[in-house]
Amino acid sequence: MSKVIVSPSTLRGTVTVPCSKSAAHRAILCAALAAGDSILSPIAISNDIRVTAEAAQALGATIREEQHTWHVTGGHPPKKQAQIDCGESGSTLRFLIPVCAALGIETAFIGRGRLPERPIGVYLDLLPAHGVTCRTKGGLPLSISGTLNPGEFILPGNISSQFITGLLLACPLLPEESTVRLSSPLESAAYVDMTLEAMQAFGIQVEPIEFGWRIPGSQCYCARSFSVEGDWSQAAFFLAAGALGGTLAIEGLKRHSTQGDRAAASLFDAFGAESHWNGETICINSKKLYGMEIDASQIPDLVPILAVTAALAKGRTRIYNAARLRIKESDRLAAMADGLRRLGVPVQETPDGLLIDGVETLHGGEVNGYNDHRIVMAFSIAALRADSPVIISDAESIRKSYPTFFEDYNRLGGKADVVNLG
Repeated sequence: MSKVIVSPSTLRGTVTVPCSKSAAHRAILCAALAAGDSILSPIAISNDIRVTAEAAQALGATIREEQHTWHVTGGHPPKKQAQIDCGESGSTLRFLIPVCAALGIETAFIGRGRLPERPIGVYLDLLPAHGVTCRTKGGLPLSISGTLNPGEFILPGNISSQFITGLLLACPLLPEESTVRLSSPLESAAYVDMTLEAMQAFGIQVEPIEFGWRIPGSQCYCARSFSVEGDWSQAAFFLAAGALGGTLAIEGLKRHSTQGDRAAASLFDAFGAESHWNGETICINSKKLYGMEIDASQIPDLVPILAVTAALAKGRTRIYNAARLRIKESDRLAAMADGLRRLGVPVQETPDGLLIDGVETLHGGEVNGYNDHRIVMAFSIAALRADSPVIISDAESIRKSYPTFFEDYNRLGGKADVVNLG
């Protein structure tokens, strides 16, 4: 266990954000399902990416790492049995369940942290009707056996897009055509767009239809070289730091990305910050910030850092359509409300969001990181505008997605001191 003591400061300079975790998950699995050698770069190691790589190897792929370039060889006959430790990665779990079922691999899935409690009921409802036996007491551990049969898969669109991605990745492997249909409007649509973009890059055809997609069967993933774009959700922390008082340039991002969190750039502009592109680098400067209304249905991962920004914007900010954040690595709405209150910000929780009344300066104090990487990083940015140090628990949780976050933070002028507690 560790905590981080973050003293007030100002961040300035240039930072290169790590690769998109979402894009890397998809690229690794597409490459693992492809016959031949794929080259993926750049890949930044984090706990979530590590468990997806280990899962790909459990399916029969081989992976060789050379700094930030990965050589993935797939297409081997799938193993008959596997145990996959998903760590705390919801993407790894929900992507791999239908993929393993499509390959006919008898698989035991385990995990840790809050992952065993996170919902998988959509699959427990869908997969048995398509030939897959699921053994679970409601979460993890989960064991599956049997081979997924093609057909029609109907699921709601207001659940995690990870379920939709898992089915889209699996269906091309089935012998006949399948359809994935949504019974309600799609939320987090950009994550599905990222999946379709990766699948197309690896040679898979998917046809959009009304309320869903048609996926021809008996397709083959094709090996290729694939460039993994930078992570907009991680960039948002530094965009916020610039908006709150610094001058920052952020490199490594795809300007016209399909990532939903690309909306961060326009959201910080809407708060009142000033950003512009210089070639492939986005630059941001602070201005007077004002509260606003934020529909978070398509950008749930941005809510913690948007809440911090709102806390230092004049007036009230309302964040809504964010109920799914209650079943992430932590209840992120409750975690942000608790921490901001401890730093002197008036906050009200609603069932699906937050009402935040901005203040000029935060107080120092101790906040709970809730073993959640996004909560810890968000409050590290909040500490920039505190009147005294902010102490955040569970600092080690950043390993899930951005292990070098505090190194980059301090290099830009921050004052973050990580203390190991034994």
